[in-house]
This record gives sequence, C-alpha cells and structure tokens, in this order.
Amino acid sequence: MDDYTGHVEPGGDAARRTLEALTITKLSVGPMDNNTYLLVCRAQNEALLIDAAADPDRISDLVGHGPDRPALRTIVTTHQHGDHWQALGAVAGANGANTAAHPDDAGPLPVPPDFLVEQGDTLSVGDCTLEVIHLRGHTPGSIALLYRDPSGPPHLFTGDSLFPGGPGGTTNPKDFTSLMDDLEERVFGTLPDDTWFYPGHGDDSTLGAERPKIPEWRERGW
Repeated sequence: MDDYTGHVEPGGDAARRTLEALTITKLSVGPMDNNTYLLVCRAQNEALLIDAAADPDRISDLVGHGPDRPALRTIVTTHQHGDHWQALGAVAGANGANTAAHPDDAGPLPVPPDFLVEQGDTLSVGDCTLEVIHLRGHTPGSIALLYRDPSGPPHLFTGDSLFPGGPGGTTNPKDFTSLMDDLEERVFGTLPDDTWFYPGHGDDSTLGAERPKIPEWRERGW
C-alpha cells in the first residue's frame, strides 16, 4: 500500500497508490470535497479518470504536462449529480478523452457520453480492465467500477452509492431498498472482505469493515 491511507484533504495534495499493473491517484476537488481518481496502466501509460468533478486546472496538473504524462483516454462519470461533472467538458476537451456514463444518468451531463455503459460491461485502462456495476437508488444510473487486481485484493470505485458508514442518500423508501438490494447482491454478495473501496467523497474503507453494519443500515432506512 506504500503510504496510501485513503485520506486526502480538500484542496490538498493528491495521494497515490501503486499496484503491480495500475496506479490509483486520489484528489479532493471543489467545495463539496469531491474525490476524483486517476487510474494509469503502468505498462501502456494510458489513463482513465473517474468523476471530473471540479477544478479542471488541478485535474490537469494531476494528469501532468510533460512528455511522459499518461494519455487520458476515458473519463467516467459515476452519476448525474452536478458536483461530479463540473470539470467534465474542460478536461475531456483538453485531453481529447472519450466520456462514459450509464444511459439512465446521461441526460443531465454537459457532454453527451461517447460510451453508454451498463451492468456487466467493461472499460479498459491500457492493459487493465474495469467492470461496470449498476447500483440503482442514489440515482437511476449510478455505477461503480471494479478492478480485480491479479496480485492483490479487488478495488472498487463506488461514486455516491457506498460510503464508510452506509449507502448513499436516497429520497424515498423504494430507492433506498433498491440501492441496498443492489449493494448486497452485486457488491457485498460477490466481493471479498479485503475489497478496498473508494467513494465519491471522503475517506476509503473496505467491505469487511462495513459488512457487519448492513443490518443497521437496513433498520435505519432512508
């Protein structure tokens, strides 16, 4: 893990985690402490960005400016809420990157997605593969992205669908039940406890640390 803890300060330095085939760099941007994640394939030096939320200049600095900077090929938006895409147009335009989102959340985005992704689809970061998990409830088209590290635990980017301490916010009991059902079936029901997850705001956690709390979340409700 090097010295990566999953904590970054709003407006502060980025934190980088180096895996065998992939680096994951986390940066807090904007007034709502949004996390943006830059994933770089170490073999191909190609990159994918998760949630170009705000501060396009800081995101550009994250990608880099020198001749050895990674080629940013894809920007994925985890869901339609405006605090997750304020820099999308600027960053995509500056890098010539394709954009991707779930069709149910594509409408409000400022840039029409080049790729529409759904449950079970995959996206590439150079030689690395990310699996799309549709988590319905926080928004209709919220997605998570899963990287199955061949030499370590899985890594899951959950947007605003899962945080340390509970699921993302919902506006009615039906959406809450939908989100909890998807989290239990598609996340906790299929992935091991050592899966490290990276939320859309705040610190990271593991599924094992959160799993015992699921009955409390159900009881608490929306």
